[in-house]
Amino acid sequence: MLEHGGRLLRAVQHYGIPREQWLDLSSGIAPWSFEIPPIATQAWARLPEMEDGLEQAARTYYQVEHLLPVAGSQAAIQALPYLRRPGKVGVLSPCYAEHAHAWQRAGHALVDMDETRAEQALDSLDVLVVVNPNNPTGGLLSAQRLLDWHARLSRRGAWLVVDEAFMDMTPQHSIVGAAQRPGLIVLRSFGKFFGLAGVRLGFVVAQVSLLQRLAEWLGPWAISGPTRALAQACLLDTAAHASQKHRCAAASQRLARLLDSADLSPAGGCELFQYVRIERAARLHEFLARRGILVRLFEQPSALRLGLPATEEDWQRLGQALAIYQKESA
Repeated sequence: MLEHGGRLLRAVQHYGIPREQWLDLSSGIAPWSFEIPPIATQAWARLPEMEDGLEQAARTYYQVEHLLPVAGSQAAIQALPYLRRPGKVGVLSPCYAEHAHAWQRAGHALVDMDETRAEQALDSLDVLVVVNPNNPTGGLLSAQRLLDWHARLSRRGAWLVVDEAFMDMTPQHSIVGAAQRPGLIVLRSFGKFFGLAGVRLGFVVAQVSLLQRLAEWLGPWAISGPTRALAQACLLDTAAHASQKHRCAAASQRLARLLDSADLSPAGGCELFQYVRIERAARLHEFLARRGILVRLFEQPSALRLGLPATEEDWQRLGQALAIYQKESA
C-alpha cells in the first residue's frame, strides 16, 4: 500500500496521543462536510439502481452529457490501465502516486516527466496522465494546453487522462466539457470538495464506449444506495456550493499568510491545501506530530502539504506550533 494522508490511527499509535487530541491536516479534503440528508430505509434495503437521480444530478453539476459514477476516483485509477494493451505511459510528476503505481502494476512502461519533457515526448506516448490542479503542488495547467496535448495524442489513438480531483473550486479551468472526445478521460472526485471522502464516490467523464467498458470491468452495484441518495442531494445544493467555495478560498489564503509569517512561504497550493518545499521537511513533520498536528510529508522532493484548519481553535494551535518551530530554528 502506498503512503497517503489521513492515516490518523497510525499516528495515534505511533505517538501515543489520543485521537480526539489530534489536529489532522494531512489530507486535502475540505474540513467542512456538507449536511447529510435523511436517507430512506429503501436505500439501505434494496440493491442500488442506475439513473435514480444521481447521474442526472452529476451531469447537471459537471455540465456534461455522459458520465459514470465510481467508488471513488481511485477505483477508476486502478481499472483504466487494464482497458488498453501495455504501452508507454507518461505521468506528469510529482503527482498522486496511485496513478504511476496502477499503470506500472498493469504492465505498462512508466516514464516520470515534467511539462517540458512531456511536450517533447508526447508523440511517443500511448497514455499521458496529468493531475490538474496538481496534487501535491497545486500547479495548474491551462485548459488549452491540455486540449492541444490531447489533439496530438488522439491522432495516434493515445489517451490523455486528466485527474481533476481538486478542480471543484475552479471549474472554469476544467476540460470536463470536452471529455466526449475520443481518448480524453477526466476523473472527478466527490469527497474532497464536499468534505465527505468517507462515502467513496467519484465520476469518470469520457466517450460513451469507454464508459461502458469501464462499467463492465467494475461490475454491478459499484455505488451503494445510501451513497447515491446522499450525493444526489449534495450535488443539487447550489447555495451550499457557493458557500463552500468562498469558505475554502478564504481559508487557503489565510493558511498561505500564516505559513509565510513563519518563514515557510508556500511553493504552491490550491483552495484546499498549501504546499511547502523545505530541505528539512521531515524535521518539521516530526515537530508538529509530537504536538498532535498531522501534516503530509513528501520525501522527493522534500516538502509538506497542509490542509485547511476548520476552527479558530485549530488556527491558533497551528499558528502557535509554527511560531515555536520558527523560534527554535532561528
